[in-house]
Amino acid sequence: MVLSVPIKKLPPNAKGEVRYRFVVDVGADPVTGKRKQVTRTFGTLREAKAEYARITNRRYDAALVPAHEITVNEWLDQWLAKKSEDLEESTVYSYRMTLDRVRGKLGQIRLQELTEDHVEAWMQWALREGRTRDGKAGTGLGVTSVEMSLTRLKEALNRAVKRRLVEVNVAQEVTIPRKVRKAERRTRTLVLPWNVEEVHAFVRAVEDDRLYAPFLFSLMGLRPAEICGMRWADVDLERAMLTIANTRTLMGNKTVVEKDTKSLAGERELPLPDLVRVALTRFHAMQMAERRAAGERYEASGYIVVDELGGVLNGRQLRERAYKVMTENALRRVRLYDARASCFTYLANNGVPPHLLARWAGHTKVETTQRWYVKPDVEDLRPAADAWGGLASGAASAHEENVRCGSVGG
Repeated sequence: MVLSVPIKKLPPNAKGEVRYRFVVDVGADPVTGKRKQVTRTFGTLREAKAEYARITNRRYDAALVPAHEITVNEWLDQWLAKKSEDLEESTVYSYRMTLDRVRGKLGQIRLQELTEDHVEAWMQWALREGRTRDGKAGTGLGVTSVEMSLTRLKEALNRAVKRRLVEVNVAQEVTIPRKVRKAERRTRTLVLPWNVEEVHAFVRAVEDDRLYAPFLFSLMGLRPAEICGMRWADVDLERAMLTIANTRTLMGNKTVVEKDTKSLAGERELPLPDLVRVALTRFHAMQMAERRAAGERYEASGYIVVDELGGVLNGRQLRERAYKVMTENALRRVRLYDARASCFTYLANNGVPPHLLARWAGHTKVETTQRWYVKPDVEDLRPAADAWGGLASGAASAHEENVRCGSVGG
């Protein structure tokens, strides 16, 4: 048989399978300028011919992907290095931790050989036993964690497509099955933010705590990183105003990263409620007394959230102190960050317009505040139930009057 294209029929392998292979030029390497060739092997002659035709027809097409030996790990390193030019250090750290979940299973695969099946298999493994410890597989990762890793991988592969390293994003159509999401929702305990009564109980519990003022900042809806990055220079007690322009973020429970706010919207000025202004005034006087007592041992940093010797506290220390208060006072344990939701839910329920909520929260989009931080519970819905009464009460009253007058029924 004479083949119309330079496809070589290979001898049968150990399993007796016949395969077909060709080698074809795909142009010059864009980096080295050297001639590039690709080798393709198929199980049938028809598949080999189709692929040969596709490559030769697109040989001079700019969309043709040159062959590279780069692995998934190497590409992720390059992608992260580029992303780091535009992202905050803490965000890059988060990206790196998220992609580390992918590297162990997919990292050594050549980028051009990565398939949808590879990504699908990784996702199933991650959901089943991806929580590794000391190199050993454990329980499955949560849906959110796996989804975050998939999202970052898809972003990196989209960039590889634009760079013509691969033709398609093989992870694009990989999604977590709906039944897996439902199963997790059924088994996961949803921790709601504090309601009004619980907030009142926490305030009473911390009234005499040294960190009373910083805890009130949390209940004002400020992020822990904003609280820890706050300086006395940012507070005007006479005007009762607070400027949020600096953050201190704990990265990996070890490294503190100091930077400006998360976004331009995050840099904002807020009026101080009277309760917070009084607490801050008292806290400032307390720190002045501590400074005099400590003398040269005191670290004068200018930050608000410090210990008795002026040492600046980080987010973990503030959180641990809050948990201690919750335990000592038998309060339901919630994340300190979730006080943001308690704040904005209360403000929304009490008529504060969405655009002002977003401004207070430091969000660019109103939808962000509404979607993630306004979380009404069933008690918050009672006014809606009362309002619904007006919809049906007229008909119900008429029915009751008819019954009373004997005009309904036999």
